[in-house]
Amino acid sequence: MTRPIARRRAAQLFDLVAGFVYSQVLAACVRLDLFALLANGPLTLECIAARVSLPLEGARRLLDAAVAVRLLERRGGERYGLGPLGAPLVDNPGLVAMIEHHATLYRDLADPLALLRGGRSDGALAQYWPYATAAERRGLDAAPLARYSGLMSASLPLVAEQVLDAYPVARHRCLLDIGGGEGGFLCAAARRAPGLRLMLADLPGVAARAAERFAREGLAGRAEVFGLDFHADALPRGADLVSLVRVVHDHDDAPVRALLRAAHAALEPGGTLLLAEPMAGTGGAQAMGDAYFGLYLLAMGSGRPRRADELATLLRAAGFAAVRRLPTRMPLQCGLLIACKPARPSGVNNA
Repeated sequence: MTRPIARRRAAQLFDLVAGFVYSQVLAACVRLDLFALLANGPLTLECIAARVSLPLEGARRLLDAAVAVRLLERRGGERYGLGPLGAPLVDNPGLVAMIEHHATLYRDLADPLALLRGGRSDGALAQYWPYATAAERRGLDAAPLARYSGLMSASLPLVAEQVLDAYPVARHRCLLDIGGGEGGFLCAAARRAPGLRLMLADLPGVAARAAERFAREGLAGRAEVFGLDFHADALPRGADLVSLVRVVHDHDDAPVRALLRAAHAALEPGGTLLLAEPMAGTGGAQAMGDAYFGLYLLAMGSGRPRRADELATLLRAAGFAAVRRLPTRMPLQCGLLIACKPARPSGVNNA
């Protein structure tokens, strides 16, 4: 009676052992632009091998491996077509960029015990995200800023859509996006709320890229950009809605406490804060929150995954009230907490 359970667990354990191989099958398909090649319909092995410049046997092994992990499917006439996990990668530059980016993480994980024993890494991922550990952030070189802010911008649309579906930003007058990158979240919010004023705070080199984007999208008249280091500089005031989208988990506890206090000070009384990021302990996504982000952020050199209740405790300690979690369509990708700044300081009565 226990044999089915034993077989299932053996298969799960083998998948853990083989997971890196599966990820490299995906990486090879992405680098060959294989999903775009098959977007218009299935092709034969010979045709695919010629189009991607692989020898026939190499192409066969890759395609069969991609079928095994459901990226591709075999079709009639000995052709290969898109599978259930490959189809979503067609015309999805953000997801493709994230897949290619993971080569950097894998270099840091070549010796996981060295990473764990060191506590923090000065490896490839820490260099990719220089703001995480730099002592002086305002003057970071343009090249690394462009690299990481471009990746964040490419991967943001689905996250922004989930946050904006869950919370109606149109009820507010002005939105300040802290660590807002190239302005992707604010551009999405502007489309949902035509009357919403926009403010963005990020490092000067990133904020300049956001200003260019606002100008391209016709939002320059509605958007104000502030180049600053939110670890050291005061945040702009005047917003009745503040957002922290994929920002808090990048930082250790002490900087997070300071950031939340600064956000509370910047927010108008009675205003609302949105905190959106993948969260540890999310049902069905524990591997993502604790295993993946736990090691990713360690390699990055800053931050840790936090549960929703941990984040709520940090928010209350910063002065926020009425903290609650709102459901999102894909909590594996994005959890959402909202919190309010009381209209009056605590202890003030109506007398």
